[in-house]
Amino acid sequence: MQIVIVLFDRFTALDAVGPYQVLTSLPGAEVVFAAEHPGPIADEVGRLTLTAEAALADVSHPDVLLVPGGPGQHDQMHDGPLHEWLRAADQTTSWTTSVCTGSLILAAAGLLTGRRATSYWLALGHLEQYGAIPVAERVVFDEKYVTAAGVSSGIDMALTLAGRIAGDQTAQAIQLGIEYDPQPPYDAGSPDRAPAEIVTRLQSRSRILTGRPT
Repeated sequence: MQIVIVLFDRFTALDAVGPYQVLTSLPGAEVVFAAEHPGPIADEVGRLTLTAEAALADVSHPDVLLVPGGPGQHDQMHDGPLHEWLRAADQTTSWTTSVCTGSLILAAAGLLTGRRATSYWLALGHLEQYGAIPVAERVVFDEKYVTAAGVSSGIDMALTLAGRIAGDQTAQAIQLGIEYDPQPPYDAGSPDRAPAEIVTRLQSRSRILTGRPT
């Protein structure tokens, strides 16, 4: 089972690494980081790089594909090599997935038209202009299309997907293996619960669809 995690300049690290940590534990899984051109790809901060070991053209028939988000999503919204690869690979995937604003890339490529999907809370409203149906949930399944909300929700998505692929016990063993037992010190992980001034501050600095850093 080949799982391809797409990389592009200025991706958000946890969007890719969180699901990687989960999915690489699936029995028989081969997880491959791939980009338009192989080599080191820098995250949104520019201090962490992941190596794309394969070019997209070299992994044309993945069983699972995953698109992370990040500020670099802004540069991936127009038709080009990534969109072409996504549409071609999607024809044979068992699961087509995204984390955070990666769902905007899938939607812009035409893969979420008429489908329920989620995204980062500041980006959720933009899905509609690309033909998707925005859903304010942490993980959304619509047939083989699986989208996760912001950043950390990629771990939830990957665990849920692991359960669908290999069964609940395998997914639970993976969860215990990484000791994923969230107990955050603040109840501010959702705009519905975070202090209003924090929500306003993030809204004013939003880089969604602009490519600006937060």
